[in-house]
Amino acid sequence: MAAIILHEGKILCVKRGRSPYEYLSFKYEFPGGKVEKGEGYEEALIREIREELKLEIDIKGHFMTVNHLYPHFEITLHSYLCSSKEDSIEIALTEHVEYKWLYGKDIFSVEWAAADVSICESLLITSNTNRLTS
Repeated sequence: MAAIILHEGKILCVKRGRSPYEYLSFKYEFPGGKVEKGEGYEEALIREIREELKLEIDIKGHFMTVNHLYPHFEITLHSYLCSSKEDSIEIALTEHVEYKWLYGKDIFSVEWAAADVSICESLLITSNTNRLTS
């Protein structure tokens, strides 16, 4: 699961720390994680964001699903458009080393994990047509 968290026209992007897989080390991604037994996708995403960022979110809807084959594993990444339940957002990083709020047009100003690139491309197209907030 991946949360595309929107706030004031910007998208939250989080940077991974060192990974056992060099191709994921210090790459940006959308926050999220795995579904635990007995959870639905949205329930898991809310829990993961609470754990990773100490942030309460509202899920607006499914954005897209990506299947990506990394050299050591395969991932199916379900992404959701989200917003914070709070007017002012305070991020507390527990799993990541950095975060940035970027406008859609600037989404490729950072280096992304390969599985997230298709989501970024779709966000860039969507933000260029002003459909992210509608």
